[in-house]
Amino acid sequence: MQDVIIIGAGPCGLSAAIECQRRGLHTLIIEKNCLVHSIYSYPTYMQFFSTPEMLEIGDIPFVSPNEKPYRHEALAYYRRVSAHYGVQIASYEEATRIERKADGTFVVHSVTRSGEKWEYPARYVVISTGYFDHPNMLGIPGEDMDKVSHYFQEAHPYAGMKVAVIGGSNSAVDAAMELVRVDAEVTVVYRGEAMSESVKPWVKPVFESMVNKGKIKLLLQSRVIGIKEKEIVVESLNDAKSTSLPNDFVLALTGFRPDRKLMLEAGVEMSGEMEKPVFNPETMETNVPGIYVAGVIASGRNANEVFIESGRGHGRLIADHITELLKERG
Repeated sequence: MQDVIIIGAGPCGLSAAIECQRRGLHTLIIEKNCLVHSIYSYPTYMQFFSTPEMLEIGDIPFVSPNEKPYRHEALAYYRRVSAHYGVQIASYEEATRIERKADGTFVVHSVTRSGEKWEYPARYVVISTGYFDHPNMLGIPGEDMDKVSHYFQEAHPYAGMKVAVIGGSNSAVDAAMELVRVDAEVTVVYRGEAMSESVKPWVKPVFESMVNKGKIKLLLQSRVIGIKEKEIVVESLNDAKSTSLPNDFVLALTGFRPDRKLMLEAGVEMSGEMEKPVFNPETMETNVPGIYVAGVIASGRNANEVFIESGRGHGRLIADHITELLKERG
């Protein structure tokens, strides 16, 4: 039996595993994709908002020549940290159910890519799943077309194409600027009166300059209401008038939401309109004794409430609490 099973090998899940191991707890991570899959899913050339120090876990320095590190540096860093601590990870294996036994322990049920089913007994379970697998859908006609994507990796496939970017945050701004560099014809559609205040301050003036020079067409207080083979239909929120624009591809960068199914089925309660899991912020233990949350899953529907900088500390709280419980039980 494992002392702790952690579901999700993102930076926060990895941090929790390291903290548990450092306290002598037998720990296993179950991850349905690869190590730090959310970061892997970021755009290829993405630069973080945070400094390297704010992304560090396990007291291992994140050394970078850049004030703000890039995606490829973070991937290398977390691989190095995982190897340094010898973290045990069952990769490409999805946790499907958390079963609570009569004695208060758990069995985590999982399935591999090849369909093999496994059962892992554990004294405690930490849910640290991300949110990149569940984009916020637009719910409009044509959203399921092949030309539509909720993810942006790099600009090359869109060279010379007419591309609509839906969204007003960092992901939309970064994508639009990269697309301009490959001579794509870019239109950004956003329902707000201005782009999000969260846009990186060193990026915002460059983006605004591209808009002012006509390299990017910016449609504020607007929304896409239909996607067709060779065009999109955009509605103005001011007067409800709609316009058709020529289009080859749509990047619907409207954010993501955590998957709460595993928690709900395990009995974890949700609170408020944002459907935030009920937990003790001092220990990260949920209303179900022995089940903890770590990282972005603790934020409910508001995925911007918890970042690596804040979520990386959850593991220490969890490990300290489990250690105390084990001492009390002898």
